[in-house]
Formats: sequence, C-alpha cells, structure tokens
Amino acid sequence: MDKLTINNILKVHSLNNELEFEKASSLFLQLRVLANDGNSYSSLREHLAKLIEEYEELHWKDEDSISEEQIIESDLAEALVSAETEFYAKRKELIKIKLKQNGLNQSDMAKILGHRKGYMSELINGLRPFSKEDIIIINRLFKIKLDDLIPTFIKQDRAKHINQTLKSLGKSKIRLAKKDFELQMT
Repeated sequence: MDKLTINNILKVHSLNNELEFEKASSLFLQLRVLANDGNSYSSLREHLAKLIEEYEELHWKDEDSISEEQIIESDLAEALVSAETEFYAKRKELIKIKLKQNGLNQSDMAKILGHRKGYMSELINGLRPFSKEDIIIINRLFKIKLDDLIPTFIKQDRAKHINQTLKSLGKSKIRLAKKDFELQMT
C-alpha cells in the first residue's frame, strides 16, 4: 500500500526518502489544483507542507553535507514521480476522451462504478488508486488497454530487493534491465 495516497496522508509522521519527498511535493501541488474545484483539502495540504519542510530541514539544509548519492537518489525520485504524473495525466485524458465519445461525463462514470463524484475525481487524478474491479469495468466499457490504465512502476526498494534476491540465487539469468531499475518501471 502506498503511504502517500490521499486516504493515508494524515497517518504519515515523516518522509523517509527522496521518493516519498518527491511524491509528497507533487501531491501537495495536485491538492492545490483540486482545492480550486471547491473541494476542501486544506488539512491534507497543511500536513504535507509540514512533512516536506521537516524533510528539507533534515536532509537538504546543510549544502556541505549533501552527498553525490543523495543527489542521484533525488534525481531518480524526481524522474519516477514525473513519469507517474505523466502516466496519470495520459490515463485521465484517455478516460475523458472515451467518456465524451460515449456521451458521458465523470459524474456518469461515478454512478456506473458506484462512487461519489468527489471520490471519482480523486481516482481520475491519481490521488487514489482505482480498484482492480474499477479498472476491469473501465477496460471493458471503454476498450482502453490495461497498459494504459494500470501503472507498471516498480518501487525503488522493491526493485533493489528483486535484483539482490536474483543475484543471491545465482541460478537465474533473470535481471531487471538497467532502465527498469533506474526508473522503476517496466
């Protein structure tokens, strides 16, 4: 479970790595945009701002102590969050196009999937993950490829674990490709 989904934010007490920092920063901006639509996300944004500020204070304040490894991790995290943001924007656009082609809107889709309108907006914007059932229904109703509906990113810690385990087994020639590991996506 991703700790930085909208339903988990207030449970988070600290950001533990660059990826979480980048995701929190991106989410902070997304919530600002959604707040303009009349939804109240102020407590979530305030909590994220506090987490971001604490992380920056702890890890980025002293320029002399910033390591090359930290910069590489930051760049990698930024690339992943950027790729995820791009994926969600593309998925949102595909869904909107299919809705329009079929004379429907987002509220209609919320009714079809059995969600309230605000929740549907959070799903469409990538703030909450679609359920497997939602994805299947969208795929079947609108003929959107599953690859365009399901993000295929591999989290950094998981990618490291996979590579280390495969290496330790010594029996397999299977490895994540360099680009898979660096961008954590397949």
